[in-house]
Amino acid sequence: MTSADHTAHDQPIETIYTGQWLRMMRRGHWEYAERTHGKGMAVIIVAVTPDDDILFVEQYRVPLGARTIEMPAGLVGDDHDHDTLESAAQRELIEETGWDPARVEVLLTGPTSAGMSSERIAFVRATQLRKVGDGGGVAGEDIIVHQVPRATAPMWLMQKQAEGYELDLKLWAGLWMIERNPDGSAVG
Repeated sequence: MTSADHTAHDQPIETIYTGQWLRMMRRGHWEYAERTHGKGMAVIIVAVTPDDDILFVEQYRVPLGARTIEMPAGLVGDDHDHDTLESAAQRELIEETGWDPARVEVLLTGPTSAGMSSERIAFVRATQLRKVGDGGGVAGEDIIVHQVPRATAPMWLMQKQAEGYELDLKLWAGLWMIERNPDGSAVG
């Protein structure tokens, strides 16, 4: 770490570019991205159906130029002024997968890519699910829902990677949080 990194927090923040969805910022010599809407927070939802299937979503991601496998996720405050982490998680799970949770529990919050973005993400565990629709996301998202038996989920994910899909590495943290709390204790 350079001395410039230590003093960057004392530097003024400069907007370099503002687009429709993202803004490029500079503080000292450090450049980073932040969202132009929402609360700078996203949720990733760890959800298992009553049949013990894990819910994954597949969609094309333009920055990667590839289809990805992810856990359901979405922005907090994106067109919803009074959004909370819990309400965003419930809404996104219904929109993307068609499953409505009776309970959502925020597990852990932290940065997604601390060197590149100011965005933070919250892992949310959704339980007591009931099917209320088909999912697929909102207009233009083209989300495919995958319900994968928990026992074979890691193997299924590795098969998808072998087929050329990009895998969100947060998947493995999500798999761990199905049975464990962030402190390592068992879900009870």
